[in-house]
Amino acid sequence: MSTMPAWTGGQVGARAVCVVAPNPGPMTLDGTNTWVLFASDGPLAVVVDPGPAVEAHLRRVLDVVESRGARVAEAVLTHGHADHSEGARRFAELAGAPVRAVDPAYRVGGDGLRDGDVVAAGDLELKVVLTPGHTADSVSLLLPAERALLTGDTVLGRGTTVVAHPDGALGPYLGSLRLLRAVVVEEDVRLLLPGHGPVLEEPVRVLDEYLAHRAERLEQVRAALRAGARTPWDVVERVYAEVDPVLWPAAEQSVRAQLDYLETEKKPSS
Repeated sequence: MSTMPAWTGGQVGARAVCVVAPNPGPMTLDGTNTWVLFASDGPLAVVVDPGPAVEAHLRRVLDVVESRGARVAEAVLTHGHADHSEGARRFAELAGAPVRAVDPAYRVGGDGLRDGDVVAAGDLELKVVLTPGHTADSVSLLLPAERALLTGDTVLGRGTTVVAHPDGALGPYLGSLRLLRAVVVEEDVRLLLPGHGPVLEEPVRVLDEYLAHRAERLEQVRAALRAGARTPWDVVERVYAEVDPVLWPAAEQSVRAQLDYLETEKKPSS
């Protein structure tokens, strides 16, 4: 059992407040992080990932905004998984604000998100970085004013994320991790603000560890196949034996993504 203290959110830096949704679990850790980001030159805020459709949580997020005399300019989704997006439509009603997302299915009166787009509210600026892999529609958001990067589920505050096969894919995910590492170095990012779990310092180290972990897992999968594993579940039982079995169905998604990736490695380049 983990001895790490529970993550309860709160103020992070001058502009960010994390409101943790009441949906803790093996996949959501302490709960989904809803990030409220404030402009410093006026009564405006941007909300990232309104979270699950829990009325008390959505109203609590709005209370955080209104407690500073601000209003929500717009909300943004890092991806469409229900624990991040299910409450978005109701939040849009409560806040009177649009919701932007990569996937049109999750937008509520708002625009899409493209790589390099800037989400702005007063002097608050968030730069969109497309980071597919966990899901096809995953994005991260650079907050230069705080030297921070919001990572959604691409990087978690504890542990590692699932590559949600078949929507997610390992090749794009590895590319996204490398891209985020480059952004961290180029923009001198000091903090990662994840979609679940606590804020992370030392972003380069974290991303290097994520990349090393994926490389290690791939080698373990190769070894399992050499040892006779025939199905994704066979691989899970061999490679994820130390993981709580409650997480094995999620691990199987990642294994399927790993097997797809290894298949592409076998194909000769044209």
